[in-house]
Amino acid sequence: MDYSTLLIDERDGVTTVTVSRPRARNALSGRVLAELDHFLSGILAGRAPRGVILTGAPGPAFIAGADIREMAVMTPDEGERFGLLGQRVTRLLEEVPCPVVACVDGYALGGGCEMVLACDFAYATRRSVFGQPEVVLGLVPGFGGCVRLQRLVGPAVARELIYTGRHVDAPEAVRLGLVNAVFDDRDEMLAVARAVLGRIAGNSASAVSLAKAAVNASGGTTVAAGLAFELDAFREAFTTDDMREGTAAFLAKRRPAFTGVTGEPLLHD
Repeated sequence: MDYSTLLIDERDGVTTVTVSRPRARNALSGRVLAELDHFLSGILAGRAPRGVILTGAPGPAFIAGADIREMAVMTPDEGERFGLLGQRVTRLLEEVPCPVVACVDGYALGGGCEMVLACDFAYATRRSVFGQPEVVLGLVPGFGGCVRLQRLVGPAVARELIYTGRHVDAPEAVRLGLVNAVFDDRDEMLAVARAVLGRIAGNSASAVSLAKAAVNASGGTTVAAGLAFELDAFREAFTTDDMREGTAAFLAKRRPAFTGVTGEPLLHD
């Protein structure tokens, strides 16, 4: 696929994916979602990078939301298909075996906020704003916001944010756990994200993939079910060359030389 709404930059094992519709404030059109679907599916089908950064083209918004002009004329069946595509993309963000970091600079509303929620963690600039304002348009979150937001901030806070549609500034987003850290500007944020992914890249890729799968699979389950997912991942780690290398390196007091790479998740829901 020739991407017309995404910019892909691969550097030092980190792939930066930029949603680029600056005139539409990077809104999620059907085309954007299809291109994200294609790109993320390609990671699952091949060798994964050591990390992915998801961001938006410079401007007032990270991703302002789903494309309202497209949605305004959709039939219920078309709306359902649009929602399914958005949900598929957010599931793919969770399922790719490498860490995905959202770097938010500006508005992350509606579908934009839902993309953030599906990433492993997020950074933001001070001017960033978050929210699920779908009810203001007579809609509800359709790309996973009703599910993931409550898991991140708790059911009561999620209900208040979704029912009111109110916006959350960057400091409150940190307090609620929507983002990990806030930065003064876009360049500083991206530099830190690359540095963090570089640090992660020094660890075992197979172990990071297993840990990601276990964390995602155990979210929202009972403790017993979550422990079962974790034990599956723990056992799977013992089958990898990276585990043998990592433990041998520790005992020999040397740096490990990890080789484990994976194109598909090692665990599934």
